[in-house]
Amino acid sequence: MSNTTSTTGTPDAGATAAGWDDLVTAALLGTERRRPPVTAHGKDAATALLDAAAVQTVRRRAGLRPAPAAPLPGRAPADARPALPSAAVRRLTLLLANRPGAGSDGRRGTAPDLMELLPQWLHAADDQGFAAPPHLIPALLDVARARTDLRPQVLSFAGPRALWLARLNTDWKFALRATPGGGAALPAAEDSAQIERLWEEGLFAERVALLAALRAHAPGAARDLLAGTWPTERAEDRLMFLDALHTGLCGDDEPFLERALTDRSRNVRAIAAELLSALPRSALARRMEARAAACVTLDRTGPSPVLVVTAPHECDADMERDGIMPKPPTGRGERAWWLGQLVEAAPLASWSAGFDGRSPEEIMALAVADDWQSELHAAWCRAAVRQRDAAWSRALLGAPTAQGAGGPGAVSLAERAKLLTTLAETERAEWVAAFIAAHGLSEAFQLLGCCAAPWAEPLGRAVVDALNIARDAGSYPWSFSGVMGLAERCLDPAEATRLEALTAIPEEREDASPGAGSYWAEAFQRLTNTLQVRAAMSAELMTPTAEDPETEGPEAEESIAEESMAEGPAHGSLEPPLES
Repeated sequence: MSNTTSTTGTPDAGATAAGWDDLVTAALLGTERRRPPVTAHGKDAATALLDAAAVQTVRRRAGLRPAPAAPLPGRAPADARPALPSAAVRRLTLLLANRPGAGSDGRRGTAPDLMELLPQWLHAADDQGFAAPPHLIPALLDVARARTDLRPQVLSFAGPRALWLARLNTDWKFALRATPGGGAALPAAEDSAQIERLWEEGLFAERVALLAALRAHAPGAARDLLAGTWPTERAEDRLMFLDALHTGLCGDDEPFLERALTDRSRNVRAIAAELLSALPRSALARRMEARAAACVTLDRTGPSPVLVVTAPHECDADMERDGIMPKPPTGRGERAWWLGQLVEAAPLASWSAGFDGRSPEEIMALAVADDWQSELHAAWCRAAVRQRDAAWSRALLGAPTAQGAGGPGAVSLAERAKLLTTLAETERAEWVAAFIAAHGLSEAFQLLGCCAAPWAEPLGRAVVDALNIARDAGSYPWSFSGVMGLAERCLDPAEATRLEALTAIPEEREDASPGAGSYWAEAFQRLTNTLQVRAAMSAELMTPTAEDPETEGPEAEESIAEESMAEGPAHGSLEPPLES
């Protein structure tokens, strides 16, 4: 290797002696601020610096000594779940390779959006206990990297091999963050010594995973574990740990939660108060009951009983300790803000006792003085959702066919959707179906989103009927694109036969929007095609086939290991797209 020489022909010793880091520092700061660590020999500082950098570059490249090869990664963990049927493997390949797009005119056409069917496919395959084909796990991780909403489903279906790959490729490190404890094995519930050691020495994610797992099987032991280190935990960690107590919440948790009400972190105090208010027999619930009862009273002196509301005039220290936030959000009055929090935290059962044994429906029917009705009923809505009280939810929802369908308090759509989640799936679907039949689809999108898929027959029929009515009215289908998208994912595939009659282009009325009929026919054809694909997907997952030797075994594990250690996730292992 040749060395840089000076103008006299001798090697430039300064150029070879200077360290690379020193040269980089001088270059970043500038030679006027930092003198280069080289001998100039009649050159200006900048030229000397560049010459020295050139020498060091050649030396670094030529002088690199071969190093021992990095050890190969351990074998991927085994996945004991049965292999996917061959037809289902081909379907998954097609779903992953699909890249949906609109036509040049912006229209979607009649082809199903396969990427929107991927979540449903993943749920069905995971629910039936199939293992992901090893050669498709890299593509699944790529999809999950791009779509955060799919990460839980992808990681559940891909299993332990996805975490093994994520440790080899930084592009997939989200899988380690999304999995409690980064996929680390948790000690057995009876191994108290190992549990104690992991709790004291483990990483934060491992400790959260340990607490959640222990809480699901032994709530008391998890609470005692947390109580032992509670004073020394950071505020943000205490908040996460406390949130885990939602699982298995019971009266035995009350003493610990009462102590947490004095925590120095406001957010921790708020979570503790929320947990205590969900225990109707807790001391905090009784305190809130007494405060709320003093604010909402029943006036029996008039011709008919009336609810009288007297909002709090101040938020004292005891109220703050019990989780009442003193400062209202922008646009809210202080007294109304305090009242809402008190009513929300009070046990709902106490109102019937205080109002002469009236049922929730009878309480909802009472008039409320001085325009406090909307504030009061909104607080009761939040209380019904927090306490999962179906009886109060029914009373607040009112009859789905009533004007406004929100009960006497004019409950908003967002509040109705939350109230519906407290009802059983069948009752929820029946309520939304009756609402759509009475009021159409214009306000139904949020309500449909809380219904279980596939939709029950009455709900699916109500949606199709409402779409048909909208088509006959001559409006454009994109006014109902959100509902149509939900129908593609949630409508029972058995409805495809009934929809075929709607795929024909109807005769346009004189007052209809130009071309609306052909747009509707296209939309219904796409819906029909999507339902047919969903039916085929379900059938493929139910078809037993022999294990495909090309998708299992050590060779497959070595293949995905090679892909994982590349600069980016490899896609070459994917099979070619199939014909739909």
